[in-house]
This record gives sequence, C-alpha cells and structure tokens, in this order.
Amino acid sequence: MLRLLSFALFLATWWIAALFVGGAKLPSPPAVLQVMIAEASTGALFLHLGATLARVALAFVLAMSLGSAIGYLMGRVKLADRLGDPWLILLLNLPALVVIVLAYIWAGLTEAAAIAAIAINKLPTAIVTLREGTRALDRSLDEMASVFAMPRWRAFRHVVLPQLAPYIAASARSGLSLVWKIVLVAELLGRPNGVGFEIGVAFQLFDTPRLLAYSLTFAAVVLVIETLLVQPFEARATRWRPRAA
Repeated sequence: MLRLLSFALFLATWWIAALFVGGAKLPSPPAVLQVMIAEASTGALFLHLGATLARVALAFVLAMSLGSAIGYLMGRVKLADRLGDPWLILLLNLPALVVIVLAYIWAGLTEAAAIAAIAINKLPTAIVTLREGTRALDRSLDEMASVFAMPRWRAFRHVVLPQLAPYIAASARSGLSLVWKIVLVAELLGRPNGVGFEIGVAFQLFDTPRLLAYSLTFAAVVLVIETLLVQPFEARATRWRPRAA
C-alpha cells in the first residue's frame, strides 16, 4: 500500500513539475506513456530491453563466478591474498569508464568487449565481499568436519557454503545494482542496440519523451527483478541467521 502511495506521489509531482517546466524539457506522464506504447508496438522496446538484460545476465554470472572463486581463494590462502590485494585495490579504484574505453580499444566494438568490461567492473566488489566472508568462517566447524572425515566437497557444501551464503547474497545484490548502471554506459559508448544505445540516440536528438520512456521502462524492469528475484534470494540465504529483537 505504501509503495503504491509513493508511486502515486511520484506521478503527481512529475505531472505538476511538467506543467511548470514545459513539455519540451519535462514531458508529462501521458506523453511518455504514449512513446512507450509506440515503441512497444513496433517491438523496438522489447528488442533493446532484451539485449540489455542479456548483457547484464552474462556479465553478472561471469563476475560472480570468478569473483566468488578468487575471493574464497584469497580468504583461505595468505599468499594469494598478498599477491592479489594490490590488483584488487587497483580495480576497485579504476573508473568504470576507463575500463570500458580500454576494452573497446583493445578488443574492438564487440559484444565480448562490452560484457568483459561490465564484468571487470563488478569483479572486485565480489572478490572483496567473498574474501571477507571466507575470513569470517568458523574454524571450529572446519575442525568438526575434519574429525568426522567428511569429504572435501561434502564439507564445502554443508559446512562452508551455508556460512558464505549471506555474503554471496550481499555480493549479488550490490553487484547487480552496479551492473545495471555500467551496462548503460557500455551500450552508450559502443553497442548498436540496448537501452543505453537508445538513451544516447534520444540525447543526440533532444528527444526527452523517448529518453524517459526507455529509462523508466528499464527502471521498472530493475524494480521487478529486485522484488521478485533478488530480495527472496537474499531472504532465503540469510534465513538461518537469528533476527534482531
């Protein structure tokens, strides 16, 4: 109920602002909705949205897989942590724009370059989160698994992974929010389709209704994924933790 009230307040504020500013700079909600319907009827909206979501999915899975493995290794092995820490600090502080531009220069304006650039920008946050999660593992549980002669894979599955699950969920949620932003920049700079590409075209044409139509559609999809997938996964991953009173 509160979410609906918040949405209604947003629409009312937007509509009133559009009346004062003017439709050229801030089109009204009906004008933007009309563009959305027009783009959807031609299939362009779904085509560009699908391209963006595919890039997000591939880059996210790649970054989470590599980041989880590297973070776990750095948390377990001190030598790996010492060798990897300087590079981790570098990646954490390297601007996303630099990574994207270098990827396009070195690998060309290709799909692989775009996905790699997005994944590299997400990678260090996943590594840091999983490294800290690995450092926080209960060593007594490792000793228990050793005493009971549990196979390594079984011990990892039933002892280590449940402890890491909250960190994986936190990394997934924060990382996904980062990927949503970076994918639009990557598309704006070097892809012939996607929401970021359409936003760039709308900017060049000073087509504010089209810009808002694609931006708000993208935001709506992000909100749906966050509500239906990310939040339930995070709740399930942390369900074993005691709740604060």
